[in-house]
Amino acid sequence: MKRITYLSAIVIVTIIVTVSSCSSKRQPGKVYMPDMAYSRAYETYAEHDSAKFTTDIADAGHKIYYNSQPVNGTVKRGELFPYTVPNDSNGLLNLSNLVKNPLPPLSKADSAEAGRLFNINCAVCHGAKGEANGPVAAKIGGVKSIIALSPTYSDGRIFHVMEYGQNNMGSYASQLDRKQRWMIVQYIRTLEPKKEATATAAKPDSAIVKK
Repeated sequence: MKRITYLSAIVIVTIIVTVSSCSSKRQPGKVYMPDMAYSRAYETYAEHDSAKFTTDIADAGHKIYYNSQPVNGTVKRGELFPYTVPNDSNGLLNLSNLVKNPLPPLSKADSAEAGRLFNINCAVCHGAKGEANGPVAAKIGGVKSIIALSPTYSDGRIFHVMEYGQNNMGSYASQLDRKQRWMIVQYIRTLEPKKEATATAAKPDSAIVKK
């Protein structure tokens, strides 16, 4: 008899729990660990309640510390590894020359995209063909001809200049991600005078054998 009573009680409790949990789809059951079930996602540049959040690490014990920066040592999905050559004379003149372009030769579509990025970010000063004749070159002053310098620069050194800037040129690390900058390096190579044409132009007329 007692056994039947216990079984009946269990069945009744099960029915009550089932009915109560399914009574309303708008009011689901309790979540044991809500922070694990529903992560608190934040937009990078969204404003946060200053009464709850702080960007001051010294105030992290009293409020939620959040500085909108990626975790140190992490790389976003699809991004190339960080460029670690220091911004000094040794980095510019020596170490950058050891860095190889990590991208394979650009496809036709990627080359067109690299040209678009060059025209947006570089041509305004350096000109569409890298000849230092962009629309604002005269106003800025000191703009260098890319195609005059690039044959003597390694891929790594060109990238280094875009990473940190040089002379009147500022850094483009915030405007272009690493892949885009390496794409532009390859595009610059296509602007350089062809070696065969340069060699022919350098020969004096007397050196050309007439048939």
